[in-house]
This record gives sequence, C-alpha cells and structure tokens, in this order.
Amino acid sequence: MSQPHAVVVQDLARRYGDSTVFEHVSFKVRPGEFVAIVGPSGVGKSTLLNCLAGLDHWSQGSVQAAGTRLDALDETARALWRRQHVGFVFQAFHVLPHLDVAQNVAMPLMLLGTPPAKRTTRVAEMLAAVGLAGLGDRLPQQLSGGQLQRVAIARALAHRPALLLADEPTGNLDPDTAAQVMDLLIAEARANGSALVLVTHADSASARADRRLRLSAGGIVEAA
Repeated sequence: MSQPHAVVVQDLARRYGDSTVFEHVSFKVRPGEFVAIVGPSGVGKSTLLNCLAGLDHWSQGSVQAAGTRLDALDETARALWRRQHVGFVFQAFHVLPHLDVAQNVAMPLMLLGTPPAKRTTRVAEMLAAVGLAGLGDRLPQQLSGGQLQRVAIARALAHRPALLLADEPTGNLDPDTAAQVMDLLIAEARANGSALVLVTHADSASARADRRLRLSAGGIVEAA
C-alpha cells in the first residue's frame, strides 16, 4: 500500500485586499521527495512556504500536511502541529546567539519534551551528520556562515520532521559552500525520510530536485 502524501495543496490562493499574490495552486509531495518551487521574485514563493507551515493564512483552498488539514486547526493547534512535524531552514540561519551550537540543535527536542539523555544522543548524532562534531559548545558568533547553516539544518532535522521547508537556504553563501550545504540538506532529509520543499532563485539548487514547480500569480506548473 502506498504511503499518503506528505503535502496536499488544493486550489490555494493568497490575496491581500484586492491584490492577488497567487491563486489556483494545487500540488502534492510524497514522503521523502525533494520538490523545488521556483519563479520570479515577488511571486509569493516564501508566502506559499509559510502557508505549508501554517505560519500564514490563505484566502481560498486547503493545505494538508503530515496527515493534518491545517485549515481545521486554530492557531494554538497549528503551533503544536508545527512543533512536532515541521523543520524550517531559513536563508538568514535564525540560530539563537545566546545559546551554544548544541543548545540550538536541541531546541525542537526540548520543546517536544524529549528526555535529556535522548536529547544529548540525538544532538550528537546530528552534529556528526552535518560535520560539526566537537563544536557543540561553540557560540554562533564563533562560526562561519556555512557552519551556521549546518547548525540550522541539524536543528531542523533533529526531531525527524515529516516535512522540511527551506527558504533560499544557500542565498547567503558562496557557491562552493552553497553546494556543500545542498549536498548535506538533501542527504539528511533523505536519511530522515522527510519530504523536502525548497524555494529558491538558484538554478544550481533547484536542479537537484526530484521535481521543479514554477509558481506564478495564476498558478503552479511542472517546470523543465
């Protein structure tokens, strides 16, 4: 029996007053699949990603992710659902500067109430996986941009989310580091069985995807 889709988006639209960001957006993502969403700046790629995470409201349609209809949840329930099922990697890293690397990676596990011993083991596993073993006690300001993005990836995957969302994760990195980060992001998402949805302007990043979807104001289509 085939697994249910990790993401099912049906006829989604986002409007602000009389202004339409996008509409007629429908697509599905399978567990473990890597889908890249591309399109011109300002078309609403990040807005769509935020809808998938339940961080933004939409004007029409539905989003089902990790087996849950998000429009059926209130804000509190969405936050709890997101805590359990979603990992997010941002362009600007968004690591907490007052916490060391290990504490940053442990954050989603702490929020889920994971026991300390299991938390420590999982953090060590993730730091080793992203090439930061032995750097758990470093503060973010002691790391390079590439290392900070590795911390962000480790944090996003620490709780083994069903859905991993990445918003221009290589946008602040030089080409060589960007390629290394994409290698890592794809490998770790596959190792965790997470569906990966990435929005990007970078052809080098989207070319790695299993499928590319092009977003426009009028909808979303498969891209070559």
